[in-house]
Amino acid sequence: MLKEWDWILFDADDTLFHFDAYAGLQRLFQQYDVVFSPDDYQQYQSVNKPLWVEYQNGAITALQLQHQRFQGWADRLNVTPLDLNNGFLSAMAELCLPLTGAVNLLNRLKGKVKMGIITNGFTALQQTRLERTGFLDYFDLLVISEQVGHAKPHPAIFNHALEKMGNPSREQVMMVGDNPDSDILGGMRAGLATCWLNADNRPLPDGIAPTWQVATLQELEEILIA
Repeated sequence: MLKEWDWILFDADDTLFHFDAYAGLQRLFQQYDVVFSPDDYQQYQSVNKPLWVEYQNGAITALQLQHQRFQGWADRLNVTPLDLNNGFLSAMAELCLPLTGAVNLLNRLKGKVKMGIITNGFTALQQTRLERTGFLDYFDLLVISEQVGHAKPHPAIFNHALEKMGNPSREQVMMVGDNPDSDILGGMRAGLATCWLNADNRPLPDGIAPTWQVATLQELEEILIA
């Protein structure tokens, strides 16, 4: 099946890398002598998650997201939101681990198909993680929404990526990701095949129909290498 594809594009967070935001926030706030609790995390996410939706919808910029999610804590600790955001991204880079099956999958695909990353994550974190995990050498393309000015599922970020890829036939490009609302919907709108990495067996949102659905990266490897 692999010969059917010219390119396979991956999301980064929770697709190639574990993204344990709670652990990263605990590490961040240790520097300020704050014990960051599960309740604190719930309150943070009550602010953070709607901001991500606004960012994906193009209503706010990456910089506004990064500032606004930490504004309350910044006021409380008398530091800048930028200080907290930078500290969080550094902590997440230090905690970075590849998702189970990611290294095997990339090794099996390397040299057989071109690979790229399209991520709504932030530049400072993505570059560092790719270098630390040794993943940088696997990829022919790295597209980061913060640099493009549009986030998945906006067609502009996919069009930008496809231009950088040399405009291959969209029927021979697959988008793999864990987020149906950004990765799969964006891939569908761009005319790409899609594979939803659904590790938690979540129900499909209305109007979203991935070409494939897998629970693990090993399962995707079996489909591609069959």
